[in-house]
Amino acid sequence: MLGGLVQTLRRSEVYPPLLDGLRDRSRGGEPVAVGVIRAAWPVLVGALCQDWTAPVVLVAANPEEARRLRDEVSLWIGDERPILLHPAPDHLFYEPDMWARDTIVDRAAVLDSVARPPSAGDPPLVVTSAWAAMTRTVPPAVFRRAILHLSAGELFSQHELLVRLVGLGYEAATVVEEVGTFCQRGSVVDVYPPNWPRPLRIDYFGEEIDSLRLFDPATQRSEERLQDAAVAPAAEALPAHGAVAAHALHSADLSTCDEDTQANLMELADALAEGRGWQGLERYLAYLYPRPATLLDHLPDGSLVLMPDEASIGDAVLRLETQAQALRAEQVAAGKLPQDAPTPYVAWEALRRSLRDATAVELGLGTGESVPLMPEGVFEPAPRLGGHLRDIMAALGEMRLDGRRVVAVTRQANRVSEMLKELDLYVSPVQSLEQPPAAGTLTLVDDAAGEGWSLTPGRTILLTDAELFGWVRLRRQAPSRPRRTAPETSYADLSPGDLVVHLEHGIGVYRGMVRKTLGAAEREYLELEYAEGDRLYVPVQQTDRVSRYVGGTGSPPALHRLGSADWRVARERAARSVRALAIDLLELYAEREVARGYAFSGDTVWQHELEASFPYQETPDQERALAEVKDDMERPQPMDRLICGDVGYGKTEVALRAAFKAVMDNKQVAVLVPTTVLAQQHYYTFRRRLQAYPVTVEMLSRFRSRAEAREVIDDLAAGKVDVVIGTHRLLSKDVAFDDLGLLIVDEEQRFGVGHKEQLKELRREVDVLTLTATPIPRTLHLALGGARDMSIIDTPPENRLPIRTYVAPWERGLVKRAILRELDRKGQVYYVHNRVHDIYRVAEALRELVPEARILIGHGQMPEDDLARVMLAFAQGEADVLLCTTIIESGLDIPNVNTMIIDQAERFGLSQLYQLRGRVGRGVERAYAYLLHTPHRPLSEVASARLRTIQEASALGAGFQVAMRDMEIRGVGDILGAEQHGHIAAVGFDLFARLLREAVRAMRQGDDGGEASLSARAKVAVDGVLQDLGPAVELPGSGYLPEGYIADSSLRLRLYRRMAELRDLADIEALERELEDRFGALPEPVSHLVYMLKVKALCRACGIKAVGVERDQIALTYESPLTPGQVRALEGLGLPLRAQGGRVWLAMIRDWQRNLVRILEHSAAGQTQPVR
Repeated sequence: MLGGLVQTLRRSEVYPPLLDGLRDRSRGGEPVAVGVIRAAWPVLVGALCQDWTAPVVLVAANPEEARRLRDEVSLWIGDERPILLHPAPDHLFYEPDMWARDTIVDRAAVLDSVARPPSAGDPPLVVTSAWAAMTRTVPPAVFRRAILHLSAGELFSQHELLVRLVGLGYEAATVVEEVGTFCQRGSVVDVYPPNWPRPLRIDYFGEEIDSLRLFDPATQRSEERLQDAAVAPAAEALPAHGAVAAHALHSADLSTCDEDTQANLMELADALAEGRGWQGLERYLAYLYPRPATLLDHLPDGSLVLMPDEASIGDAVLRLETQAQALRAEQVAAGKLPQDAPTPYVAWEALRRSLRDATAVELGLGTGESVPLMPEGVFEPAPRLGGHLRDIMAALGEMRLDGRRVVAVTRQANRVSEMLKELDLYVSPVQSLEQPPAAGTLTLVDDAAGEGWSLTPGRTILLTDAELFGWVRLRRQAPSRPRRTAPETSYADLSPGDLVVHLEHGIGVYRGMVRKTLGAAEREYLELEYAEGDRLYVPVQQTDRVSRYVGGTGSPPALHRLGSADWRVARERAARSVRALAIDLLELYAEREVARGYAFSGDTVWQHELEASFPYQETPDQERALAEVKDDMERPQPMDRLICGDVGYGKTEVALRAAFKAVMDNKQVAVLVPTTVLAQQHYYTFRRRLQAYPVTVEMLSRFRSRAEAREVIDDLAAGKVDVVIGTHRLLSKDVAFDDLGLLIVDEEQRFGVGHKEQLKELRREVDVLTLTATPIPRTLHLALGGARDMSIIDTPPENRLPIRTYVAPWERGLVKRAILRELDRKGQVYYVHNRVHDIYRVAEALRELVPEARILIGHGQMPEDDLARVMLAFAQGEADVLLCTTIIESGLDIPNVNTMIIDQAERFGLSQLYQLRGRVGRGVERAYAYLLHTPHRPLSEVASARLRTIQEASALGAGFQVAMRDMEIRGVGDILGAEQHGHIAAVGFDLFARLLREAVRAMRQGDDGGEASLSARAKVAVDGVLQDLGPAVELPGSGYLPEGYIADSSLRLRLYRRMAELRDLADIEALERELEDRFGALPEPVSHLVYMLKVKALCRACGIKAVGVERDQIALTYESPLTPGQVRALEGLGLPLRAQGGRVWLAMIRDWQRNLVRILEHSAAGQTQPVR
């Protein structure tokens, strides 16, 4: 926060006249210009936000500039005023696609924020774009009337509340995790309004609202109590106003529309007439509200509207208008749009009148003839110091001695502070600047800002990394609502019809949940179907014995017969294989533990400087992985660490920092990659990031001529090259290093067996860091714990959005719209066509389709120099579309490319599709992937399933989902070796991973069966897995989650599976409180289910392996016989029990539940043997 500089501007003599001029501006005339340079816009907006008591709106020319301004301004405003981004629609006008849910709710949140009275808190700063501002929206009066006001103690029927929520655009959900959703469970209604930072829990007593509470969507636990709450609409398109739209649709001229379009529109009209919601209703905003309205119409009197200049806004709007008119004509001609359809936007003339009526102000010099409000020369660009550190230090000293106020905002603050000491200037970095700096002072702020400036009246200079070092670290505003998911979300992978594995009975089919009554007890069971129609009913408290089947082959496995020996044989065979694998892993680990490598030094000042220059905010996973890598490197044993992370999650940056650390100790680094294009990408990345340091980076690939390659090899041997990046050419016999200290391997699984053997030898000598985008499921990570050093990066970068994925036949209009939308965002497009023989014909077709797009072609058969030039030109923004083959599949990282079009997608494998899609969505803009298959040709069943899987796996980090869906392509063989595939197929991945974990544990503890036969040792491993599940508990009484308590069966299953994994009494008691908070008071069956969970946890703690009912007694079976002293102690409790051998029988008389707990607590208190 740089509030001190904001105060400096406000106290300058030029600011009060500016403020007066803004307050006195007249409505309707040409906009007034302020006349400041672009670099000073953020500080000026920060000052105006302190002095303006109404909303401030900043209009940018395009969505990307709006996002950038939002991020820059946040440094100057801090928490004083909410900053909201008003997003543009996700699709071009007239495009027949739905908006993203976050776009819908963010736009509604903006409308609510500007509609609030001044008494409701600080008015917002809204940052929007021409595209967002011209889009039609709900009229202000309609929106304000729709806001729902609730109070504790108020009579407001639950049915009426649910109807109102649907009418306000809320969507029903099983669990409320996302904004704009609601759910109802008994007396409780949860809703997540866009105007609240957390969701709201409304608890009813009859028809009265008993309480209002905010709750955490991650824990689903209530937090703060409220007396009143306003619930804003969750959308601009309100189904409650559907009658108007229904009438308009019934009256529309549909004569030119095709049959499908007519049927869809009539179905929509019927739904709207009944007040029902409709997916994609935002496309019909113009039907819902015949009178056009925009964001500007919602602004209260006295609002301040700022824009760069009227001309740039007009150019953007007119371009979008022209584009929309062309798309409208195409849609009408194709029969997809009524010819009298209203326009979904306001034209430039109308928007300009609205801007002038709002007395919009131009921040720059303006386009009219009026004199700017601020005198010329008030703000000047800051001097560029160009990265020469000693010159920078001298210049900073001179500015200070000259009496100026110098503020340097840099991520290199500590480094600059150390260097200033050499000039006898002692300046300690600060985290923020709250007070105006004094004259003749130098202040170092450890932060990131856009560009610097010089304020002439205040003799103040702001310098940023852009002026000091020539690069800009992007400052991202933290999301106002971090993405949170409910605790049971990770258990949502099981659906009726799925293949499952029961640890004791083998592979079957899950058919759903059923309720059965045995005697007086009613229970819920998982119904599993086995071969020849056999049925197995698994008690819900034993759901941890059942997992979804994931194998290693494309064909489904055979189902097992209940009671047959086939499953036992397959399970023990897999256990034997797992033991051999565990031996290999542990032997390699042991060899590395005794091997002597090189212990790298601690981080240098340059290391800190390099890391501070990273232009993005590191994720916690990145920071943890980097700390683990550095810790390994500083040990005397050779490092062998695997970093697993989804595409675009920041693995390369971790590797780059490790490489720099090695070079700082005068060691050489080799970076081995599978493809030539990826080698070039890494080469440019390393060169760009390390250019400020005396580090020589070279590349060995087919992009180098023979002479150039020879020179690089000679320089490597002579120690003149610090970092070399290359393909398998690096493993050639003629490549020798002077002093290799670190080998970085990107996607090792893509190298051949021979290359892997060479890498295995290198691992014994030097530090090795392996990167993979093959996701490692959690169970495998646990299994390999202690046998393979592994870091997982599974959290997406801040502000990263999921990729919107579409599967459709190839169609000219769709391709055109996709490219045009990206061009409107100033972005770039990958168009993948994997056939070289006709790629140039495709290029001509694209140029004819989108003549305004600049198109480059790249494929693997081009001469190396030509391909290198194409890739570099595209990376530098010299073209809009790269038409290419799959050469971009691995690791290519250009954040400005946010649309991927894959032609003939049915020809690609799942792994390829996932990797290709991962090339987009690496910035903060919404990314789009179009998987287009050949039209008029039926898809094969395999291709259809593949495309459906990739479309469904669109969430962030979905590589884990893809890995589990397609284990053979993206999977375990890459980590464990292909020879394990058969065993994975036989028993399923989950059991295989459990067996491996047990084998590693047993061998480390020396209790794996010793010299016993292979079969006996395999049985030890299997028994260990089964024992790890805990005791079997069967008690009288009905224990389940009733449908009246939790109606959704999938949510009940997720909760059952979550319950089955609870082991600690404290966790069970926390869950008990959570259930009461989320779903209301616990009915008797739920209380009994929780009681059985507590009994199971206590049994685990005291070595009891089974609890059941025998005649009229509760029978407890211990893992080992009781000693005479233990028997006497139990009999001394004064309870109706009998103890003998390893068993205890408790009479089922009054208070038997409490008596059973007393026995278990007593046994746990005296337990001395280790408990699994």
